[in-house]
Amino acid sequence: MRTGIVFKLFTLTTLLCLFILTTIYMGQTIFFKQYYANRKVNDIQANIQAFRNDYLNNAGNVLAIQKLEQDFYRQNNTWITTLDSQGNLKNTNDFYLEVKIDSPKVNNEFYGKTISVPLYNMMNINEVLNATSDQVKSLLAPKARVIISEYKKESGLIPYRVQLEKSNIFWANEKITKKMDDLTLDIKYSNKEKTEFPGISLSGAITKVLYPNGNESSSFIYTNSLFMDRIKEFQANLLFNESNNSFDTLQILDVTQNDVKYKLFIDPIKDQVGVTSYIFSMASLQPVDEAVQMLKDYYVYMIVLVMLLIVLAALYYSRKIAKPLLQINQTTKKIASLDFSETITIRSNDEIGDLSQSINSLSQTLHSYIEQLQKDIEKEKQLERTRKEFISGVSHELKTPLSVMKSCISILEDGVAAHKKDHYFQAMNKEVDKMNLLIVDMLELAKFESGTYKMKMDAFYIDKLMEEICEKLSLEFSSKGLQVHTELAVVEVMGNQHRIEQVISNFLTNAIRYSPEDEQIFISVMEEQAQVKISVENKGAHIAEDQLDKVWDRFYRGDIARQRAQGGTGLGLAISKNILELHSAQYGAANTEDGVLFYFYLNK
Repeated sequence: MRTGIVFKLFTLTTLLCLFILTTIYMGQTIFFKQYYANRKVNDIQANIQAFRNDYLNNAGNVLAIQKLEQDFYRQNNTWITTLDSQGNLKNTNDFYLEVKIDSPKVNNEFYGKTISVPLYNMMNINEVLNATSDQVKSLLAPKARVIISEYKKESGLIPYRVQLEKSNIFWANEKITKKMDDLTLDIKYSNKEKTEFPGISLSGAITKVLYPNGNESSSFIYTNSLFMDRIKEFQANLLFNESNNSFDTLQILDVTQNDVKYKLFIDPIKDQVGVTSYIFSMASLQPVDEAVQMLKDYYVYMIVLVMLLIVLAALYYSRKIAKPLLQINQTTKKIASLDFSETITIRSNDEIGDLSQSINSLSQTLHSYIEQLQKDIEKEKQLERTRKEFISGVSHELKTPLSVMKSCISILEDGVAAHKKDHYFQAMNKEVDKMNLLIVDMLELAKFESGTYKMKMDAFYIDKLMEEICEKLSLEFSSKGLQVHTELAVVEVMGNQHRIEQVISNFLTNAIRYSPEDEQIFISVMEEQAQVKISVENKGAHIAEDQLDKVWDRFYRGDIARQRAQGGTGLGLAISKNILELHSAQYGAANTEDGVLFYFYLNK
């Protein structure tokens, strides 16, 4: 029964996934391409109509129309401009030259006149903006003589070629030039000598040249060479009447360039006096072609992925339906043997899921209680070790003072050296004080190491605390003739002021104890980003490098200079270490050039 359900679910999932995949594939590769093209054409048509209305409202305002063209491109990713009745750009006045005609032998009609020659349809704007611009500008400059080839239509002239006089250097509208060459050959080989040739040549001197610098609004149109080529081709077809389209109504043409499909929109408009202009627009269909091709390649991998997902789904069904109870049984057996490492991963919203959550909750509760019990046992063991170490340390450290006291008592009982009676009593009193100090330090150290002590934190000024401690130890400094140098930054830190005072006092006491007479001690409090570094450096014997980490151990005796005879219980640095660790503070000791430096950090 279980296998049958898994098989049914597997079959249903497989058929459903394949049906969805097939439907999506057919829709995206067959229908989507045509849908995208039709939708884009319709959207652009509607937007061209809006552009047409705005254009008519801003007739004569060149800057406003140039802004409309740029906004249209940004909003529709489609190039658009307006052309006059002869196919020239209407709203550009920054890329042309003016020539004064002085060739009466060719045509007296234009002698002495100055004509304007647009350069955007003869010259690529990159020639003006790139490294060769200086060469172009030096050739086409005022006073330079040029020959202008014009196409004459009715009463208008359309310049299509500019050539430097007495030179082979020229710039031309290649579309019109080709048609003029074809027309010349047609007249020549058709024996139509009497046919009037529509081309004339005029020569003269350049009087003015204007080049765009790339920042003008019109340069936006010049930069698209493909769009400019289509404008030139439209102009040639318009002038020579070689297109099957009359361009009297909106024309939508398909164009392919470099295997990329484009849509051309040519919309004629007439002004108030009946002069025809054209809205010329070009949209690329490349995105949809690329998307469809990528989808076709993508679905090869998609089919493999879907088949893999189907297999995984079948495995999931079998595990979901067949194995939950077995997993619950296996997990409960481990819980019974106090193994809580495994939990039931069933999260279904049914009775099996509820049962698995209850067992997981039971397992977590038992685990937490057992872990807490283990921690309590470990803490008890640690306290026991601390007690044993305490007893061992005390017995070791008390051995010497007790031996001294026993010797003094024996001497006093025997009556030997009775005149030194006061001396022996003072010696015993001194040893009692040392034992009392040792026991206090041991109790304090045991408290810190027990793991139960909680350090209370507050804010205080470390520089003021350092000054107070130095004031208290001033007699000790002066008794050995020590010079104390302080560099204290005024800064507030977080910590337990009483315990930090204890640490600093231990550092300074050690510095006094192990500094030779008439030496120097350097104390500093320095800010370092979010922390404050407190350091005490004394001059004197170095500590062996392999012993630096051991100075923090209880009852450390590293060398002769640190023998018990120097004083102290040997617990000061061990207590300081525990205090600093309870503050989570960095600390350490290091040899300097002629002494030893102890330091630690506190948070601001």
